[in-house]
Amino acid sequence: MSGRRVLITGLATFWGGLVAKHLEGDPSVDVLIGLDTREPSVELERTEYVRTDENYSILARIVRAARIDTIVHTFLVVDSTQMSRRTMHEINVIGTMNLFAAASTPGSTVRDVVVKSSGWVYGTAIEDPVWFTEETPRSHPPRTAIEQSLEAVEGYVRDFAEDNPHVNVTLLRFSNVLGPDIETPITRALELPVVPSVFGFDPRIQFVHEDDVIRSILFVLERRLPGIYNVAGDGLIPWSEVAAICGKRTCPLPPVGTELATWPLRRIGVPLPEELLDLLRYGRGMDNRRLKRAGFEYLYTSAGAVEAFVEALRLRQTVGGTEPAYRYERDVEQFFRHSPAIVRDTGVG
Repeated sequence: MSGRRVLITGLATFWGGLVAKHLEGDPSVDVLIGLDTREPSVELERTEYVRTDENYSILARIVRAARIDTIVHTFLVVDSTQMSRRTMHEINVIGTMNLFAAASTPGSTVRDVVVKSSGWVYGTAIEDPVWFTEETPRSHPPRTAIEQSLEAVEGYVRDFAEDNPHVNVTLLRFSNVLGPDIETPITRALELPVVPSVFGFDPRIQFVHEDDVIRSILFVLERRLPGIYNVAGDGLIPWSEVAAICGKRTCPLPPVGTELATWPLRRIGVPLPEELLDLLRYGRGMDNRRLKRAGFEYLYTSAGAVEAFVEALRLRQTVGGTEPAYRYERDVEQFFRHSPAIVRDTGVG
């Protein structure tokens, strides 16, 4: 057992699947196991998938039996439009509690834990500073379900790190993610014919490209880097300028009764969660210097992430849409690989 033995939570999520795919190419990783309630949606060669429930009750048995030394916890819900408040609590809070219970059992082999969190944990309010450092406290108690669950998760992270000083515990707080493949409430809003805003507000927003998200996770894993780190591109951009880069104008929502005014958007499948409406009032900036000082180099600034998103969007609109995108299905791939009905290319002729 000379190489790393890695367990990834949320294998079927966007981030879990990408992290697993990248780690499959790392020769220092001997074992890769992924947990999720659903099968992975990307093709994986040597990652073993284990189906589990939402709160990872089986996790302790797997950690012990496979002698896991590294856990990458990507299965944290940061989009409150995906599911009910109760399900989100089960996944975020109960699931994380079970994860750390499994990692702290007597004789545990776990020595590295990386948790993917979000800048939503800082909240957003008029009293906030321009830049949140990793130590900046919230100006108000958490109000939305996302903020409350993330604060509970980070409480478990801090407690585990204090009680287990022999384990490298890394917490990554990501800014608003943009990229060609990720889908979030912000990307859905930016794809509308007109971009929603809140009347009287033009907040400055920060972004991080999806490639830098994956690179930062791999970076802290490779260096076994403990601590809390903001992950965000350089610079803040006014929301009106973000819309302009996308080639669109903004459509102001009333500052009072804003949630009621978003009802037509919910009808067409573009809900704007509470935390996003707050962001469209006050914005948020996250100080990214700590991770830079550790040696990480971003490929994209905030403006660069927006421009890359727009370029991918234009490309999809130009050449996409003629054929539905293929979604990896394990049973289908097994058929193509092993069925005697498939005619193999022998290279003769």
